[in-house]
Amino acid sequence: MPITVAFFDTKPYDREYFTAAAATHGDLELRFLEHRLTENTVITAQGAAAVCCFVNDRLDAKILTRLRDAGVRHVALRCAGFNNADLAAAKELGLAVTRVPAYSPHAVAEHTVALLLTLNRKIHRAHNRVREQNFSLAGLVGFDLHGKTAGIVGTGKIGRLTAEILRGFGMRVLAHDPFPDAVWAAQHRISYVSKTELFAQSDVISLHSPLTPDTHHLVNEPTLAVLKRGAYLVNTSRGKLIDTAALIEALKSGRVGGVALDVYEEEEGVFFEDHSDHVLADDELARLLTFPNVLITAHQAFLTREALSEIARVTTENLRRRAAGTPFLDGTQLA
Repeated sequence: MPITVAFFDTKPYDREYFTAAAATHGDLELRFLEHRLTENTVITAQGAAAVCCFVNDRLDAKILTRLRDAGVRHVALRCAGFNNADLAAAKELGLAVTRVPAYSPHAVAEHTVALLLTLNRKIHRAHNRVREQNFSLAGLVGFDLHGKTAGIVGTGKIGRLTAEILRGFGMRVLAHDPFPDAVWAAQHRISYVSKTELFAQSDVISLHSPLTPDTHHLVNEPTLAVLKRGAYLVNTSRGKLIDTAALIEALKSGRVGGVALDVYEEEEGVFFEDHSDHVLADDELARLLTFPNVLITAHQAFLTREALSEIARVTTENLRRRAAGTPFLDGTQLA
């Protein structure tokens, strides 16, 4: 009998890649839902043995309890982050929780550098001008990355790849991580330093840390105060690494030279949706969008064919393994 899986917060690309991943086997029945998993929508998981969730789905103790009571036994996160899931409650309820820890670090690292290049060379602004037949170059001056200093906060797979790409541009690279990889750093001529040193010396800072109690608001008023004046900040990791109110003040004062974000502190209910026909209710996001030196994409760093294929492959394989009573893929189980 097929295993019914309720997929929450799905978009056309989710349906395309998961349908393809499940096509070779007839043991999964995929139920695609467009709404997010919340206290009001959890009832739609009724009849499913598993749910597949994304970054903005709610998985607190109350919702997990209702999922368990509805017959769900497996929560499959189709993402690397899991800060939206109460893992302690899941364990207590006997719910298995899995994720996709490394779908394509290249996708995120490459998007990070694309954001930096676009922000620095004002490509987005130039593109809009040319489409209006304005070929003026005024206000489009950038700077050479070659010879500048880049600071990488967090040297997991994505952070290391980003650092290596920036070394290829001829940049000096500093890194900060609670678990430094000395062998890798020596191989690529990268220096580990304290967070304060990194913020004080870097012309460009790129965030690649997971969201934990220790990294929440990693970028805040005190860290921005020691930032090298005019430095660029790039974040493709987790929105809550940055205190948005403090960032806005640093932009207003000129302390921060430019910001490129693929994630935002309060992106739930905003990112992944079309809000073009009404007023944006988030005042801080609306304020960020008024700065000419701020570039924002809507959490799309993962969005490559390779990454989507790998997310679908790992997730569907774990769904089958749970149903068969066999171990999950290495490194994917959280609870």
